[in-house]
Amino acid sequence: MATGRTHRPATRSRGIPEATVARLPLYLRALTALSERSVPTVSSEELAAAAGVNSAKLRKDFSYLGSYGTRGVGYDVEYLVYQISRELGLTQDWPVVIVGIGNLGAALANYGGFASRGFRVAALIDADPAMAGKPVAGMPVQHTDDLEKIIEDNGVSIGVIATPAGAAQQVSERLIAAGVTSILNFAPTVLQVPDGVDVRKVDLSIELQILAFHEQRKAGEEAAASAEAAAVPPAARGAAADRKGPDGDVPAVMPA
Repeated sequence: MATGRTHRPATRSRGIPEATVARLPLYLRALTALSERSVPTVSSEELAAAAGVNSAKLRKDFSYLGSYGTRGVGYDVEYLVYQISRELGLTQDWPVVIVGIGNLGAALANYGGFASRGFRVAALIDADPAMAGKPVAGMPVQHTDDLEKIIEDNGVSIGVIATPAGAAQQVSERLIAAGVTSILNFAPTVLQVPDGVDVRKVDLSIELQILAFHEQRKAGEEAAASAEAAAVPPAARGAAADRKGPDGDVPAVMPA
């Protein structure tokens, strides 16, 4: 079976924009759900709605893959699943190491969706000597002293960092020196990496803060609307009601 070390996806060389690449997993998730329900074809409108994008953007994205739907029929679901999986590099085996087996790292290790999406958790690594040998998700945790050997033995090119912020940079440097060229970073810090290394950052606190901003804005708008309504004198509200036309709207021109 092919491993991640010797096979790299060709999206950049084929000129697919990064924004399109970021949406491909959304399409794949929606298509996989359709496939599991034995749906043979899907229209661009239906698939776009399921993926949360507009249909024009979806059709543009698929044009980069050389995939065009059939008018009146739509897209072949199984073929698109294969096509997008191949473009994302998911038709091969990608060994992954998770470094930092605290609560978050253990939760990631127990996630059952990796294998079905082309990823194999090759090792769980932690700096705590007390964790060494302990089983998590059916795998023994290994110590960070063996990190380089683990990466070499398993041909790992993707590393997941779930350590505290203070340890993340050093861990990333060791991963990169050992041959890892892609990192998924859950630590609440920005990693400094050399050219040629891809980093995707997942920060749950930032996402929650963005949601808090929107909640605060909505609450402010509701409060402003309530205050505006309360500022209108009762007499004025009654007069406005008296001026309503037969359909309940204020006439555009009042009679003399």
